[in-house]
Amino acid sequence: MSEPQSLTILGATGSIGTSTLDLVGRLPERFVLSSVTAGTNAKALAAIARRHGAQFAAVADPAAYEELKAQLSGSGIACGAGPAALVEAAERPADRVMAAIVGTAGLAPTLAALRRGTTVLLANKECLVSAGDCFMRTAREHEAEVLPVDSEHSAIFQALEGRNRDCVETATLTASGGPFRTASLERLEQVTAAEAVCHPNWSMGAKVSVDSATLMNKGLELIEAHHLFALSAEQLRVLVHPESVVHGLVSYTDGSVLAQLAPPDMRTPIALSLAWPARMTTPVPRLDLARLAKLTFEEPDLVRFPALAHALAALGAGGGAPTVLNAANEVAVAEFLVGRLRFLDIARIVGAVLDRAAASPLTAPAELDDALELDRWARMLTREAIARAPESA
Repeated sequence: MSEPQSLTILGATGSIGTSTLDLVGRLPERFVLSSVTAGTNAKALAAIARRHGAQFAAVADPAAYEELKAQLSGSGIACGAGPAALVEAAERPADRVMAAIVGTAGLAPTLAALRRGTTVLLANKECLVSAGDCFMRTAREHEAEVLPVDSEHSAIFQALEGRNRDCVETATLTASGGPFRTASLERLEQVTAAEAVCHPNWSMGAKVSVDSATLMNKGLELIEAHHLFALSAEQLRVLVHPESVVHGLVSYTDGSVLAQLAPPDMRTPIALSLAWPARMTTPVPRLDLARLAKLTFEEPDLVRFPALAHALAALGAGGGAPTVLNAANEVAVAEFLVGRLRFLDIARIVGAVLDRAAASPLTAPAELDDALELDRWARMLTREAIARAPESA
């Protein structure tokens, strides 16, 4: 890059945002910060904006506005609060937008960034799971580039680069298996929220960590891959790989398999998205394959981890089923994290909601409002299903 790249970070205080800031902070001559956003943590957001010289900062929670304004007093940094302010952050000029807001709250601002025709570094699963057709169509219409940030999608992106898609047989996403890979069903019934958020390989937020523990995260990533790479459900696979070194593989018709390997550190795929089509140096430890000695793989167990089976079913059903899946899972995980559901109840509730929703015609959301309305309806169904369920916690 000859000129500094301007960057907006949607979700600057989360794990992806923090890793992104670690990278750009090391190369101030290559990156300048345009806008930053957070959910509720005004103090942390203001500190980021000041430290990195951002022009605009926004919190999703209107109640946090006064604190943000006070923390930024005298800095010259403009600020805002609420959903409209998040959209404003995405609409402000920036060469690249890191879309790292967790949940459906990230839909509107990320779509706003696409409409500017900018390069979106996509770390928000809900954009593709809840509104994949709409999202990718918007990107095409506005000639916006979408670069994957998830380590698995980054791996597939690299293994597909410049190759004939007609020769692709399958793409495989790997899963660590989470903290309960070898646990029995009896053990899984007793899993606590504190245990579920302790991932053995990755440092992630609570919701994503729980999704990884249930393997729902891998199911959501399959749906993302379907939209990102225009691959059918039949072409997508999952392999459990406890070492988290091989992040994705693409199998070709000649028998070749191309895989991408890297340490389990999100700064590697983030760096690729920041520098693409170039690459940038990172402080990530280098792989020592001789020291690793072996890499292991196994098929996922859909009996002990039915959340993945539900995601596969939603991917196969298409239409609005992935939107319902995502909404039901978000509600169920939130209830688990506060102790109102057991670990295995998450998949039970999601399955019940998908079954009930299947009785209605579920077309794929064509626009943002359609996705949000279907999401709202699915959340209502989920709360009803939880209310009808036997006492769980």
